[in-house]
Amino acid sequence: MEYRKQAHAVYYAQYHIVVSTKYRRKVLRAGVGEYLKKLVLQVSRVHPDIEVLEVNTDVDHMHLLMSIPPKHSVSEVVNMVKANTGRKMREKFPHLDKVYWGVAGIWSTGYFVSTVGINEATIRNYVRMQGEEDSGQAKLGL
Repeated sequence: MEYRKQAHAVYYAQYHIVVSTKYRRKVLRAGVGEYLKKLVLQVSRVHPDIEVLEVNTDVDHMHLLMSIPPKHSVSEVVNMVKANTGRKMREKFPHLDKVYWGVAGIWSTGYFVSTVGINEATIRNYVRMQGEEDSGQAKLGL
């Protein structure tokens, strides 16, 4: 586990994000899915503080494991990824306009997100024992 730093924050904030294609259309086959992975990995070039740790696709959805700093909301980052990848994929693959004729975007409006973090029991113990740890009486490790 590696803590990341900003000017006024130290954080470990990783998120598992799942984004589905609109109408669960199976458009992320072969080359389209591979191109999408490359696009998502480029997020860190524009936003160096946002890190894409893993990305993978199925034919109708994409899984991401991302480290997002506290200064960005998860919804802001997801919307940025969806907007940029959707636009570039439509430019690269004109057949997507036929699949989504008359509909803007290839992504569904929603998404799934869950946090990935330190074990809850470890955090509970850390918070419970905070006063003792500060006085040097308890030895806790994260």
